[in-house]
Amino acid sequence: MLLQRILTALVLAPLAILIVLLPPTGVFGAIVAVAFLAAWGEWAQLSGLHGRARVALLIVAAGVFVLLWLARDSAWLDWLLVAGVAWWLVACLWLRHFAFAAAPTRDNTALKLLAGAFVIFPAWVALVGIHGHSPHGPWWTLLALMIVWASDIGAYAAGRAFGRRKLAPHISPGKTWAGAYGALVAGVLLALIGAWLLGVRDARLLALALLAAATVAISIVGDLFESLLKRHAQVKDSGSIFPGHGGLMDRLDSVFAALPIFAAGLWLLQL
Repeated sequence: MLLQRILTALVLAPLAILIVLLPPTGVFGAIVAVAFLAAWGEWAQLSGLHGRARVALLIVAAGVFVLLWLARDSAWLDWLLVAGVAWWLVACLWLRHFAFAAAPTRDNTALKLLAGAFVIFPAWVALVGIHGHSPHGPWWTLLALMIVWASDIGAYAAGRAFGRRKLAPHISPGKTWAGAYGALVAGVLLALIGAWLLGVRDARLLALALLAAATVAISIVGDLFESLLKRHAQVKDSGSIFPGHGGLMDRLDSVFAALPIFAAGLWLLQL
């Protein structure tokens, strides 16, 4: 299984880097929207929506992405980004009450789909906003993703070496506090290196380190929340598209949470 995960990552990582760095923002946004739509489909299934209703939801979501692109210069998209950040703070409370909305009822499905909207669309706005923000936008976009990737590696290494105390045993028994600390260290170090290469200096470098720490922390919340959905749905993975890695949601859960925080921080720091 580990070898399969490594081989899949060796294929996906270079592909993701090329998608981030090579195309213009419009093409990049369209590619990301397709990936996010597929992830949204997995989220809908985890939430209890199936068949034609799920297809209809995907069609509506595709229309929303088009509208968001057409309104990309509108000030109200900033508020959507704020809503995305606020949602992940609410998600922290949901994790503390992990049995909330667990029953497969129509109301709970609707609630989880609403939560999914606050996950998917602000993340897309954040990603496209970072990418098109400046001449270095694609590199900042890559840095945002690499912070999450580095934190995943740090969490795995620290958890394997030092993991004893469980982080959220009822939701994801494999995650430990040592893994969380490893994620923070790896994510912040990667952010400092990347920001230095992008010309960030002085106090803004320290501020960027704090932003990276917040980004990693909320990415862990994103990972845990998807684990919560899978617990409710009684499945191991959100899908099976990636050998050894599961579905798109399994790969993007941390990214979805990290992006609004990182984008908002860059805006506040005027980077």
